[in-house]
Amino acid sequence: MSVRVAEPGDAPAIARLYSQLLGSDRVSVTPARLSQLKDDPATRLLVSVNDTGDVIATALLCFCADAMFNDQPFAVVENIVVDEANRSAGIGTYLLSEIERICLERDCSKIMLLSSATRTAAHRFFERHGFASATKRGFVKYRREFAASAHDPLKEGLNK
Repeated sequence: MSVRVAEPGDAPAIARLYSQLLGSDRVSVTPARLSQLKDDPATRLLVSVNDTGDVIATALLCFCADAMFNDQPFAVVENIVVDEANRSAGIGTYLLSEIERICLERDCSKIMLLSSATRTAAHRFFERHGFASATKRGFVKYRREFAASAHDPLKEGLNK
């Protein structure tokens, strides 16, 4: 098994993994987008591949610039998925260790991730690997909710 940066040709395999994560086929992973991500220095879309070259896991790793610790970034990990047929075989552990290695190489101050509130097995996995859920609380607002709460503080007189 190895971990590498995703290639445009990995699009179908990554789409399959994302469909497993969401329980839906409403994902769209294109070779063009994977090519853009590959060229983005602040992003690494990683894949784990088995000995025959099949993509069996993925994780999106983003490096965020910060001002708190000089030029030290922090990392955000999203969409960690191990293929259903390959779970509990150490693949997720290997992927997370590679993420940590990359983050040390980039001098990241921390690694943050979010996990769906209902994915309790994933929570236990992350906690076994040193991620603490009690120290911070994550909040998410999805695009479909943006317009519902959007307001203009100037029109509402809040900036007087």
